[in-house]
Amino acid sequence: MTFELDKKNVLGKIDKSRKGEIDEDIQELVDLINSKEEYYTTSSCSGRIVVIEIPESGRKDESRWLLVKHAAVTVEEIKDSLKSDKDVWLKEEGMILHVCCKDIESAEKLVNLAKNSGFKRTGMISVNKRYVVEIISTENVSTILAKNGKIIVSDEYLASLVEECNKKLKKNKEKIDKFIYSFKNC
Repeated sequence: MTFELDKKNVLGKIDKSRKGEIDEDIQELVDLINSKEEYYTTSSCSGRIVVIEIPESGRKDESRWLLVKHAAVTVEEIKDSLKSDKDVWLKEEGMILHVCCKDIESAEKLVNLAKNSGFKRTGMISVNKRYVVEIISTENVSTILAKNGKIIVSDEYLASLVEECNKKLKKNKEKIDKFIYSFKNC
């Protein structure tokens, strides 16, 4: 199958993500990448703040999201989401983007653009059937808030965590904007 046909097939599929659509803060970047003949995106997340119930098994597919926002959160939102008898974690996760590239040269160009925009964790993750670049923001927070349903952090510490998560998410979004600018002007 040709790259062009792969691109048409992938971009024509229904979004199977949990959210069911591309995040607003990354839509422009995804559209920009997909408008170029040498690229297409296969998955994306603009970055998010999550409160998640993690079972003893630690399996992602058995976890339950209690709060998911792709924007700043408040301490009250976090507290309201802590209704569980399991272990509950707070996570701030930066942008992640997977892009198929037509050839090694276009992959290299994309890697360099992403790295120059601040996405240091960028690289090729596949070179077999197709060239896939993974772009990941390094901003992240991951900490436990409750153990077996009992909150184990103070209000003061929770407020500091929320402030840090919001700060990192803002920095992540600034890097997305820089990447869009760089991509438009290359």
